Amino acid sequence: MAVIVNDMSEINIDAAIVKNEVQLNRGQEKLVEMSNGCICCTLREDLLVEITTLAHAGHFDYLVIESTGIAEPLPIAETFTFRDEQGVSLSDVAQLDTMVTVVDAVNFMRDYLEALSLKESGESLGEDDERNVADLLVAQIEFANILLISKTDLISSEELANLKAVLHQLNPTANIIPTVMGQVDLDNVLNTGLFDFDQAQQAPGWLKQLRGEHTPETEEYGISSFVYSARRPFHPERFYQLLHEGEWDNGTLLRSKGFFWLASRPDYAGNWSQAGGIMHHGLAGRWWAAVPKEQWPSDYQDDILAQWSEPYGDCRQELVFIGQHINVEQIKQELDACLLTDNELAQGPEVWRFYSDNFPQWFNNG
Repeated sequence: MAVIVNDMSEINIDAAIVKNEVQLNRGQEKLVEMSNGCICCTLREDLLVEITTLAHAGHFDYLVIESTGIAEPLPIAETFTFRDEQGVSLSDVAQLDTMVTVVDAVNFMRDYLEALSLKESGESLGEDDERNVADLLVAQIEFANILLISKTDLISSEELANLKAVLHQLNPTANIIPTVMGQVDLDNVLNTGLFDFDQAQQAPGWLKQLRGEHTPETEEYGISSFVYSARRPFHPERFYQLLHEGEWDNGTLLRSKGFFWLASRPDYAGNWSQAGGIMHHGLAGRWWAAVPKEQWPSDYQDDILAQWSEPYGDCRQELVFIGQHINVEQIKQELDACLLTDNELAQGPEVWRFYSDNFPQWFNNG
């Protein structure tokens, strides 16, 4: 077995620990250190060279890549489809078999809900890294085939059951395996055949909920999920106030994602993404209702029409919520109160465009 350890620091601490604590048979196993870079960016071509060299050596059955803890899994998986200037790809010499994420049983929920930036946590890629810890954690969980829960001996059985329920809602298809001191049956993480790129992109619990593939709630732990849908726009002022000043309930909103429709920007869909204690919103794109039908992609027209409803076409609110001990009815009522009233709706888009709107500009010209 070959091991590649990727670390962001000048000194590769993980590789040093492996060397000091693991007795390697140097004739059969190899440890490759890769420092000061991320697999998905600056190290991509180096990774290609290293893996190709290991494959051609003919000594190894398996390769384990431990990426830096602040790496996002999707770009790492995409590295296997990358081709260099000579047309060489990792997929020519290796197959991506399993994506494993390790979840810290002691600190996960606190880190997830605390909403610290990577800079504040001291783990960023640099000054330009604006990512948040919660966003990174949910990306790593939603894309995994295997979720290994570490430090389970340091929490109670009830806390472990609660954490497993939360993780299952975030990724209903992953195998969740509690561990103590890193002990896990290798058959659970090696040569599993579980990874499928297309399926990995469709695994998140919020996406399954949005498609009507309902995941049973774990009522014992107060976990529930629902889809909020509406066919009229939000008043930008009321919706902005709800997002920034509203107090929906005393539960824990774990994940929410989807599209929203502002009356003041009637042709454009807003994108909503919340993980733990952080929430992002911005431009998703144009509604198809604002695009001439002759410009619709021919292979996508049935999907567009499946979301169509007169008089506003595909314009809509469609938001998925996953939470623990949340007051679903109160959230729905608060969102309903942001929708245009019948009188406001009757005014039409030419009036809506001039409503007070405190959301950040989606275009440079406003």
